[in-house]
Amino acid sequence: MKNLCAKTVTREQAYEIWQAGDWTWYVLKKWQADDHKPGARWFCEVVTPMCPHGELGDAYAEEVRANAVRIK
Repeated sequence: MKNLCAKTVTREQAYEIWQAGDWTWYVLKKWQADDHKPGARWFCEVVTPMCPHGELGDAYAEEVRANAVRIK
């Protein structure tokens, strides 16, 4: 399966946006084509009350999906 989200994009072009309360994950790149694989990671910009301008880093897809709702 080809990974259609392998290219890093900007926040405005995020592949997906997930939200839980005042936390927002902008998915900028997916390392695997299958998000449901154990250990699947996303490169995200995460906006939180502690970091209102956003912080870049990897997040486990399973954790984001378990705690947030997809809004885009």
